[in-house]
Amino acid sequence: MSDGVYALAVGVALVTGAFAVGCAIHLGLPLRDPDGFLGPTYVRLPLIVALMLAVDVVPRALLRARSVRGAVEQVVAVARERWPWRRLRPALIGLSAFYLTYVSYRNLKHFLPLLRDDVVDDELARSDLWFTPGAPPAEYLHDLLGTGVSAHVLSWVYLAFLMFVPASLALALVSRTRPREASWYVTALCLNWALGTASYYLLPSRGPVYAQAEYFWDLPMTGTSALQHSLLVSRWLVLNDPHGTERIQSIAAFASLHVSIIFTAALVAQFALRSVVIRAAMWVFFALTVTSTIYFGWHYVVDDIAGLAIGGGSVALAGWATGRFRRDRDRGAAEDADDVEDVEDTPDGPTVQAGASGKT
Repeated sequence: MSDGVYALAVGVALVTGAFAVGCAIHLGLPLRDPDGFLGPTYVRLPLIVALMLAVDVVPRALLRARSVRGAVEQVVAVARERWPWRRLRPALIGLSAFYLTYVSYRNLKHFLPLLRDDVVDDELARSDLWFTPGAPPAEYLHDLLGTGVSAHVLSWVYLAFLMFVPASLALALVSRTRPREASWYVTALCLNWALGTASYYLLPSRGPVYAQAEYFWDLPMTGTSALQHSLLVSRWLVLNDPHGTERIQSIAAFASLHVSIIFTAALVAQFALRSVVIRAAMWVFFALTVTSTIYFGWHYVVDDIAGLAIGGGSVALAGWATGRFRRDRDRGAAEDADDVEDVEDTPDGPTVQAGASGKT
């Protein structure tokens, strides 16, 4: 697969990175690593790559090995077979583009209340009443679903997003037989972060749980409520003294990136995966995620609608940029070219390994 399929992802990463640097200089604040508690980037990124490759290589090596010493030799052999540089390089480019875009997104979100101190929560709250006249949508969900077991289940669903994004990214990048789908998904994720950042600045808002807290006091303590409290404290510290704290501000309602990214993943799964079970599971996860964003007051209804637009637009634009929507004949020719790249010299003469299309 050509490195060019990640051209849009790299472009998005560079543009969002430039905006983040520009805002940091304007505010006189440093750029922060949002996940620094896991270690510095120069340690964490190689570790992510190593874990990503280990998931693909180690199980296959263990199946071939007959001893402990043989296992080590097989790990090296399988890694060389499955991940020559020409295949590893695009995956590294995709991972780097994703990470730069994500870090830029988190910093731009951090800068939001320092650059836009106006909020439109009152207007967005009134828009909620278009959908549920008489009471906020969250109250309807509390009455319909209850505030006991449902709260804990939906909290787990909402927080699962934090693991889903890196896990799905790694699985996509190690999918050796689906490199074009991987570039499609990674590029779509980069577009989600970038377009989501733009939406924050278009309509800066905090969300119902912070603007109308009284509607959520009856909810039990969950992992989600603990997260909401932590984010509120971080925002207060940043607004009180942005130069005196290392906390990152992460509150922004419009649009919902939870909705946009899970919608993106569900769409890509629908088009790229054959498993009916996985596709169905993704749509259930999506529906529960949408519900959780309203139930816990993270978002207004229009935030989720905007998330759908961002997710759908990202999938379409990324599909165009990575060649996913080319005519079958053109795509088949590109996949045949990938197969030709897999010709390797062996003691018995040149052999052709299965490439992106799985042909031999």
